[in-house]
Amino acid sequence: MRTYEELVDEAEAADVSGWGFGWLDGRATEERPPWGYARALGERLGRVGSALDIDTGGGEVVADAPVLPPRMVVTEGWAPNAARARELLGTRGVEVVETDGGRLPFPDESFELVSSRHPVRPDWTELHRVLVPGGRYFAQHVGPGSAFELIEYFLGPLPDARSLRDPAREAEAARAAGLDVEMLRTARCRMELHDVGAVVWLLRKCPWWVPDFSVASYDDRLRELDARLRSGQPFVAHSTRHLIDARR
Repeated sequence: MRTYEELVDEAEAADVSGWGFGWLDGRATEERPPWGYARALGERLGRVGSALDIDTGGGEVVADAPVLPPRMVVTEGWAPNAARARELLGTRGVEVVETDGGRLPFPDESFELVSSRHPVRPDWTELHRVLVPGGRYFAQHVGPGSAFELIEYFLGPLPDARSLRDPAREAEAARAAGLDVEMLRTARCRMELHDVGAVVWLLRKCPWWVPDFSVASYDDRLRELDARLRSGQPFVAHSTRHLIDARR
């Protein structure tokens, strides 16, 4: 295996824009939820006349759909991701809208389908507002305590944060906003990280996990983890996800 410095330098120099995780191939694994979100969304996109994908990242999930509706719009709040989404989706006539996390910049009752894979902070009132009557919100959310084994390795115990993103509470909030939650499924998926470069890259990719992360700040913890990984013992964490299908 390459040296600690080589692995870390490579991970620090690698591109982390968009929502693709191909850089981790051979270095990390993650089980997928059993419902196959991208495939299920692709089927739904082919059956509607208008759709909005929120927090689209680089547009990777929408790009997987074989057929898009006549009006397809995506939103993204980080400029490098929005630029990647335009490159990936522009040739298919998709409108990419940069947002600031506030009110959605669309009139009431604009879309038959609103979707999102891992939205930052779902605003249920806004989701209800932009859906047409009978329209649907179909999304895969990050659940409570996701990847917290890794996060707490660096930050220590975070008991209060582990209770956030609770699927039952999100369903209650959706109902309070006027949506009928017709399906709510949950999954807990095993993650394995096999080298310290994968850890560094992932923490750069998801900077909200360890907000003050830098290699210099966490050099001791990273070196300790590197030694553990070199012994052949992967770092194991678990992602949590929930699937929501709601109708206005």
